[in-house]
Amino acid sequence: MDSPASDSTGDLLMAAARMIRRETAQELDAWGITPAQSRALKVIASSEPVRPSVLATWLRITPRSATEVADALEGHGWIARAADPTDRRATTLALTPAGRLLLRRIEDVRGQAAERVLDVLSERDRRTLDRILTKLGEQA
Repeated sequence: MDSPASDSTGDLLMAAARMIRRETAQELDAWGITPAQSRALKVIASSEPVRPSVLATWLRITPRSATEVADALEGHGWIARAADPTDRRATTLALTPAGRLLLRRIEDVRGQAAERVLDVLSERDRRTLDRILTKLGEQA
């Protein structure tokens, strides 16, 4: 059985992440993009061109939902569909120049939100948190 302290630590970690997401989401909402769409842009950018089925897997959503996300992104001009060169029945998704610009802006906003949330920490605490989170990330 986990100790109450470990439950509390997890809750605190999740609360900090929610604070950053909430601040980021407010800015994204002003641009007409949802958090799910911003995650999709990041996934597409990381391995473009990408098939919608791969996008669904990475986002842990159904293929139909991935198609809806792609439709919305394409409707805004942030991604473009193209025929898959290895399978003419399939399509791929890639960022447009506007999508690349938007993704850079999203990353800037997310970084600024994280800085605002973490600004209460001393430099020493920030280094400790970075070390701890890096160690946790190595498990992934």
